[in-house]
Amino acid sequence: MKRMRSFAALAGAVVGLTLLEPAARAMPTDPAAARIDAFDQALIEVLKEGPGLGPKGRYHKLAPTIEADFDLPLMTQFAVGPSWAMMSDADHQALIAAFARLSAASYAHNFDKFSGQKFDIDPDVASRGPDKLVKTRLTSGARVVQLIYRMRQVGGAWKIVDVYADAISQLTTRRSDFAAPLASGGAKGLLDHLNATADKLLQ
Repeated sequence: MKRMRSFAALAGAVVGLTLLEPAARAMPTDPAAARIDAFDQALIEVLKEGPGLGPKGRYHKLAPTIEADFDLPLMTQFAVGPSWAMMSDADHQALIAAFARLSAASYAHNFDKFSGQKFDIDPDVASRGPDKLVKTRLTSGARVVQLIYRMRQVGGAWKIVDVYADAISQLTTRRSDFAAPLASGGAKGLLDHLNATADKLLQ
């Protein structure tokens, strides 16, 4: 839970960064980086409408983007861990849907108001086997926050399979957070946990 709180605190700190946007923005040429650039710009657009939309409005704006840009089935399977193999197909589908809802709710909660935030993508995209690592830098004066997106091709498109915030893996944090409800209540216990957490974020 400590790691979960650390990731949430970092996400909140990212929202508070303030920068002046340049007149023109270079578009990345790598397809994986271009996907992240589009995702970042979608976040900026929601931030600019944030207070007027409210948490549920931001969720409805972001949910289609999250579902398109993230490999949610793979991420859910990894976050659940070994217990995944013993669950039914119905459990799998329910957990993927709940994980997607939680992911969109988390962004809707943390990215609530625009105050000059800007994303800068590193044009040097690293390859790790079948994956690509796309680095995004956020700066405010002397402060720098590093985000790394691990990307993988799914159906011919590059999708996010993990996000590292200052070297902290979101999926590893999720797996740690999911361990207790899984141990005590199995698939249903985890499903209830995911939905309750999303509900709280959207209040």
